Parts: sequence; structure tokens; C-alpha cells
Amino acid sequence: MSSLSPDGDRPEDVSLLDGLSTTRAIRRYTADPIPDDHLNTIIWSASRAPSGSNRQPFRFLVLRDGPKARLAKSLLGEAFRRGWNAKRSSDGYDQIGDSSSPKARQARAMQWYVDHFEEIPVVVLVGLVRYRDPNPYEGASIYPACQNLLLAARALGYGGALTMWHQGVEPQLRELLAVPEDVALSACITLGRPQGSHGPVRRRPIGDLVFDDEWGRSADWVVDPDGTRFTNWKSS
Repeated sequence: MSSLSPDGDRPEDVSLLDGLSTTRAIRRYTADPIPDDHLNTIIWSASRAPSGSNRQPFRFLVLRDGPKARLAKSLLGEAFRRGWNAKRSSDGYDQIGDSSSPKARQARAMQWYVDHFEEIPVVVLVGLVRYRDPNPYEGASIYPACQNLLLAARALGYGGALTMWHQGVEPQLRELLAVPEDVALSACITLGRPQGSHGPVRRRPIGDLVFDDEWGRSADWVVDPDGTRFTNWKSS
């Protein structure tokens, strides 16, 4: 599998493990459309994901530049701006002192994201066709497909972000887009050519996340590879 460099000119091999560790949430995009063949590959790859009993309950409602897509993007843009305004205040993004900090960079990316939402080349609403009553585990059959989608986009030189702020206008979206009652809108994924680039992601040390034999017992065999970048989250 190959990807494109940020300028889109040269193919660049990305191994599976490299892709897993360097696929960032991308929220700033160029205006370039995603060609049909690339979009087909991205969605096809998403549909290869595992699901309970191989029922494949995932469905992908792709919004580009059709009349209903434009209306849906307008609804989503309003919802995303409301969601970000609330999060910016509740999580302290509006009180950042150091403009060069990771949190400040996140805030700038998020502001661009919501300000330009209607211009995003592709928005995918991921639906889950329910065959039984809602339960806490149904995401196990939908979110692997979402991750496959994001990884496939990465492999082709694109970027994306998975969000849930579509819930703020879900009733309007369902009516506009004729979404059946037995389909849950489980995710909203935006896609486009990154203005920036992918690269190593920041995460907590793996030693904070892994227990050996019983909960709370450290695993002395886990180690982060050299060059791993960490977040500032405290161990808990």
C-alpha cells in the first residue's frame, strides 16, 4: 500500500506499523477534492473491518458537493461551532498562555476546523444498522471500520478526524438525508488533503496503560520505542 507525499507528487511507502503510529487527527484541509477512485479505495478498506458474526452493520453516507450534502454540511458546521465553543470554555482552551504549547496548537486547529467546516471536501456519516436493542457493546462492530477508513485515507495521502458533534443536529440530519429509524449515526468523519502532515502521535507511556496478570500490576516487559513522543497526561 502506498501513500502520497504532502505535495501529492511522489508515492511514499508506509508500513502498517508506521501507519498505526503516525496517523494523526487531521482537521485542516486543502480545497482539493478526493477523486472517486481514492474515495472508493478508502471506503472499500473500511468495509474490510471485522464485526460481530460478520454481520457488517456499518453503512457510509458520503457527503461531498451535492445539494443535500451542502445543506447537511451547513447543519454540521453550526453544530460543530457550538460544540467547540462549549469545549473551548470547559476545557480551558480560551485561557492558554503559551501560544507555542501543544494545547494552543490544538486550539488553532480546532478553530480552523469549525470555521471552515462547510468547505471540507468529504464528510462521512457512519451508520450502524441495528438488528437488536441498543447495547453498550455495539460499537465493537462499527468503530473498527472507522479506524480502517482513517488508515486507508492516510495511506493515500489524506487525513481525517472522527467526531461526535453531529449529534447536536441529528434529528435534522435524519430528516434531510432520509436516514432510517433502525440506523444509528455512530460517527462523523471528515476527510481531505492535509494542510500540514502526518507524523508521530503523542500518547501516554505504555507502562501507564498495561497491567500484567492482574489490574494494577505493572508489566515490566513493556517499553516505548526510542523517539516516542508523550502527552502531558498524568498517570492514573
